[in-house]
Amino acid sequence: MNFGTCEHCAHSFSYTIVHNGFNDSSFAYCDACGRAAILSAYHPKLRAFKFAPGPLPRQLEAWLLPCECGGNFRASASPRCPHCNRTLSAEWATTYIERNAPGSAKGWRWQRNWEGLYSIIVESRSVHDPWDPTKL
Repeated sequence: MNFGTCEHCAHSFSYTIVHNGFNDSSFAYCDACGRAAILSAYHPKLRAFKFAPGPLPRQLEAWLLPCECGGNFRASASPRCPHCNRTLSAEWATTYIERNAPGSAKGWRWQRNWEGLYSIIVESRSVHDPWDPTKL
């Protein structure tokens, strides 16, 4: 298990990095709590939009169910600290992500943003394929 520290409140939290290319997935974060939505590339909705691993195409945001907290999954949203609920900085996250990543010793570097090929799941807060069945 990997741990990071919030730059705002200094609390630590567990996290998992997802390589959306290897995982054949897209992602979005809840705009209220930061929960990650991981969306399978094999779902017909993503295939219809010429799927590319990474953030969910914005046109598909309206096809998702709301987050259990009441917020909405957005391609432009960011993960949040599970303690203070403030947005986590991808730049600040570089320190703990690269420290914990085995590939860093071989030259791998973190992308330093939340819009790239990698996504992050904080404290196991995620949902898979939260498509709204009334809009499919």
